[in-house]
Formats: sequence, C-alpha cells, structure tokens
Amino acid sequence: MSASANQGFNTRAVHAGQDFEPRTGAVVPPVHFATTYAQDGIGGLRDGYEYGRGGNPTRDSLQEQLAALELGTHAYSFGSGLAAEDALIRALTRPGDHIVLGNDAYGGTYRLISRVLGEWGIGNTPVDMANLDTVRQAVAANKTRLLWVETPSNPLMKITDIAALAGIAHDAGALLVVDNTFASPYLQTPLALGADIVIHSTTKYIGGHSDVVGGAVVVKDAELAEKIGFIQFAVGAVSGPMDAFLTTRGLKTLGVRMDRHSLNGQAVAEWLLERPEVEAVLYPGLPTHPGHELAKRQMRSFGGMVSVQFKGGEAAARKVAESTKVFILAESLGGIESLMNYPSEMTHASVKGTELAVPVNLLRLSCGIEDVEDLIADLEQAFASIP
Repeated sequence: MSASANQGFNTRAVHAGQDFEPRTGAVVPPVHFATTYAQDGIGGLRDGYEYGRGGNPTRDSLQEQLAALELGTHAYSFGSGLAAEDALIRALTRPGDHIVLGNDAYGGTYRLISRVLGEWGIGNTPVDMANLDTVRQAVAANKTRLLWVETPSNPLMKITDIAALAGIAHDAGALLVVDNTFASPYLQTPLALGADIVIHSTTKYIGGHSDVVGGAVVVKDAELAEKIGFIQFAVGAVSGPMDAFLTTRGLKTLGVRMDRHSLNGQAVAEWLLERPEVEAVLYPGLPTHPGHELAKRQMRSFGGMVSVQFKGGEAAARKVAESTKVFILAESLGGIESLMNYPSEMTHASVKGTELAVPVNLLRLSCGIEDVEDLIADLEQAFASIP
C-alpha cells in the first residue's frame, strides 16, 4: 500500500515508502547493505542505483517517509542532525552571507554556525525571535540568506510565530529554516505554515528509542532540493542503511508515542507549577506560558519537553539532576525513557559566556512514555534532597 497526502498522519507514518517487498511479499522492506550495484551495461543503472553514497533503497524509503510526514516533496537523511545542518548551510550560503538565528538556539547549532562556518565567512546574529521588529531589523541589516528558528526552542521552550517569520524572511529575499526537532512532524508542520526548510535531529523523537543518531532536511521546492541533494551526494555525510532502518521503524510509531509524551509532559509541568521550590516552569501547554495561545494555533499538542528553574539556584538544580532514579541524567531527548539534562554544563556548555548562555538554575526534562505517576514520584523524592 502506498500512502497519499490526504491520508491521516499515522497511516502515512506506517505506509509512506514502505511498500511490501514484491518477490516474497515481506511486509517490512529489507535492509539493503550493498555498497555498489550491478549495471546493465555501462551507465545502465537499475532504478538509478549506482553506489551507496549516492543512493540506497533503505535510505530512500526513510526519505520518502520523512517528506510525507512533513508535507514536503523531498527529504534528505544524514548521519547526524549537525551533519544535516552543515549540508543545508553549505548548499544554500556562500562566504559573505548571513544567518539570523534565535538567541537561545541549541548550543551545537550555534557552535557550527559561529565557530566552524564562521571561519568560512558566514556571519550570524542571534536575536529574540519573539520580537518581530528586532528580527526584521537584524534580517535587513545584513546580507541575510537564512532566518533560523527553533520552536519550541531548546531549552527555554520559547514559541515563535512561524508564519510571521516566513513573511519577514521572504520580504527580505531570505529563506526560513525551522528546526522541528522538539515538536516533531506529528505536532507541527512548518512547511504548511510558510517555512522553506525543515531540519531535524532524527536522533530525538523521530528515532524515538535512543539507539540511532541521524538528521534530516525536508523541503518542498525543487530548486532547493537539487542543491541540498547535491551536497548530500558530493560530501557524503549520509545515514547508513541500518541507521535508516532504525529511524524508519521509530518513525512508524511517532504519533502514538507523541500522544503519551504530551500527556506526561503536561502532567509533570502542572505538578512542577505547584512546587514551592520552583521559580518557573517553561512548558507551552501551561496557560501561563507566554506562547501558549500561539502554540495552540500552530501545534497539535505541546510535547514532552519541560524546563524548570529553581529558587535555590544552581545548587538546587544540580542536586535534583543527580538524585532522580527513573529520570536518567543524560544528554539528548525524545526517547521512550525519561531523561534529565543540566544544559549549562551539558548540551549548551559551548555557549557559556555568550548571550545564548542557559540559566544555571535550569533543568531540562524529556518526559518519556513511562507511567506518569512514577515520573512524579521520582521527582518528588529528588526534590526532597534539596537542602
């Protein structure tokens, strides 16, 4: 069965790019490990396959699946989220171009743009994406090629108006890139809201099981697709066949997992909101969140990521992070297991001392699919350890 655009999300997730194998009828397509393909005479390629870097049936199946779920026309799968970002920027910018990005962007993204590609002549300006006038001014002040936003952002959980940013970017002749990692295509489809490019760390919710690293770029414009596809082929930071298979397998259950992640995230956020030890809870599902109404408009639900700040400062945050038993102290997010992260010293250590630095009293929680009563009980016993 082939998926079509008018089918529901979960139907597309299960069937897009996943036709049964015609020779045996196997309902799960085989994993293709071959690095090279026999030719019917010189240049006589079978279904376009020549060499594993340029094409692989398992990777192609994943890419078709990703494009279908993000409502794009082309998707490209890479060995990591940062490899996907690097390929995208190399494909679409040249020395002298500029990137305007959120002032609470993921530390790895900022490191790539500022310290790696900055050496190549790509400039950047971090701005508060909630202030559209500031964004507009920053885009106009430079030769801006890409306007880059995470929504929800990592780890401050800011919500940004995708449609408004698309208008600002397009008025200036720039392209809007949306990092959709935290929301996933189940909760949010930026291309349908006016974005030009969607990027993912598929390591997170899309893979969903903390067992495969990957990244993806999705577009709906043939010219952009050609440029990104060329870099994928020419540079070669592609996902391997087993990684592509594991990512596809995770993606098939994304919808049902995100429903549980969202329910657990909402319950944990509401519990945290009542705790006297807490200074602030950053979760778009709370009516007190400044982006709550916008998130209701552009997201299906609010996801499993919750950030919390403590009145007791850095010491309290560290004590809780090191006292949980169900929440695992680890980097990354989006897996079926609950994780806790201290961003200032972990995922965002590379931006310490910059305007992107994360508050030292903040923890980021990735609420998994466990029974929420156990998650709350775990937090309760960890909070009891605060001096």
